[in-house]
Amino acid sequence: MKIIIDDKIPYIHGVFEQVAEVIYLPGNKTTPEVVRDADAIITRTRTICNENLLKGSTVKFIATATIGFDHIDTDYCERVGIQWTNAPGCNAGSVNQYIASALFSWSMRQRTDLAGKTIGIVGVGQVGSRVAKTCETIGMKALLNDPPRERAEGAKIFTNLKTIQQEADIITFHVPLNMTGKDATFHLANTEFLAGLKKQPLLINSCRGEVFDTEAVKQARNSGLISGLVIDCWENEPDLDLELLKMADFGTPHIAGYSKDGKANGTMMSVQAVSRFFNLGLDDWKPSGVEPPENAIISTDGNQRREYSILAEVILSAYDIENDDNELRRDTLSFEKLRGDYPVRREFDSFTVEAKNVKEETLDKLKKLGFGIGKRD
Repeated sequence: MKIIIDDKIPYIHGVFEQVAEVIYLPGNKTTPEVVRDADAIITRTRTICNENLLKGSTVKFIATATIGFDHIDTDYCERVGIQWTNAPGCNAGSVNQYIASALFSWSMRQRTDLAGKTIGIVGVGQVGSRVAKTCETIGMKALLNDPPRERAEGAKIFTNLKTIQQEADIITFHVPLNMTGKDATFHLANTEFLAGLKKQPLLINSCRGEVFDTEAVKQARNSGLISGLVIDCWENEPDLDLELLKMADFGTPHIAGYSKDGKANGTMMSVQAVSRFFNLGLDDWKPSGVEPPENAIISTDGNQRREYSILAEVILSAYDIENDDNELRRDTLSFEKLRGDYPVRREFDSFTVEAKNVKEETLDKLKKLGFGIGKRD
């Protein structure tokens, strides 16, 4: 059999070579000619798997090592009998880490505390649920909006968008890109939505660029309907809107989900899915050699310091969004290169906090955020 694999997918080299012919290619080099006699494709978001790519091919299975799958024409695949899978939740911890860093960095710039603020979380799947837990741990109130889950589970823990528009100090989006239907998310943050905002909130987009109507968001920023922006996902990537970037408090090149842990999870889920489909005997495969963080020990001294300062220090020691923001602003034309060559980070649970003069309740919060707790004085 023959498998085409995106060459940016980590930890996968050498996995299938004993059972298949394997070709590694950049996502934009995966062409109809390349896949014509392939049995499977393991891909990322940069390869558009539609009729143009797949027509007349022998492809039977597509695995994308990503949460999102809007780059796969699922209707076409269903019509021609091509099975597909994504990797739901693979990078939930990574996006959660990104949001935590963005929130603390923003709050420090604004000289305000996050504790006591209300955050509206639009989309409460695996990512949104992790973000809600983190926000509640640091003392925020989380308003949850997820119509599909609300229909399935009842309205008890969920709220509507209108309530979020009226009450949220911060709104973060974690929805898939649905172009049509009752759960359409294309341009969810549009002129009408933005006009209904009451508290001039900070808006965060780390899901899909097209969830924001770029022109409407720029107008809202200029008119004061919103007070700030954190943007990782952009309409028309990689050709991001430079005016919007200038308006953003933090702008990054679609790397919120780019932790080594998330990538390893996505690779594992894809390999296992392909193995199950073709009965290759790799159903329990897991990646090895996931590199530890450069500085796995975070030391902190809580003497005469507020808990908030300690939490901020530890979170930003694990990942500081300022670095990625600076890199993108330094060279906006290198969006794809910054993304493709990203020095992938490790998530909170790869770090151990060695604490001195830190209260137990603060250590408990760090544990809930995912950090290990080492020796303490």
